[in-house]
Amino acid sequence: LGVPEYISRCQTWEGGIAGEEGLEAHGGYSYCGLAALCIAGRTDALDLHSFLKWAVNKQMTHEGGFQGRANKLVDSCYSFWQGAIFPLLHEAFRQSGADMKLPEEHCWFAPEPLQMYILLACQHPNGGLRDKPTKSADFYHTCYALSGMAVSQYDV
Repeated sequence: LGVPEYISRCQTWEGGIAGEEGLEAHGGYSYCGLAALCIAGRTDALDLHSFLKWAVNKQMTHEGGFQGRANKLVDSCYSFWQGAIFPLLHEAFRQSGADMKLPEEHCWFAPEPLQMYILLACQHPNGGLRDKPTKSADFYHTCYALSGMAVSQYDV
């Protein structure tokens, strides 16, 4: 069993990728799995349309940020893990030669609500970024919230 086949077996009925076969789709594993397949030139191992449908439904309309799994709260780190999936999906569809019009900017998600969530809800008064209001800032969430902010500010 090669890497593309293993990642393919981890794609769930939801469309995203789980950490192992039989578990629920997760933003971090989905990003890493898709990135590996893009590098290997094997995005054909996934159902890309199902993956796209799953990914676009992870940005929450009320908060503007992304959740990492179904029925979970928004978390600033998924600004990167989920937000950076969209440029990868753009590349995956390009690699597959899909007969579809690819967006020229911001790849299927709304950047402004995401940026507002990061800037208004995730900044800690003492500095740094946190996963959500009422939590403490930490290096992990600061890194990935800023990385997600960067992804949201550039076109494909």
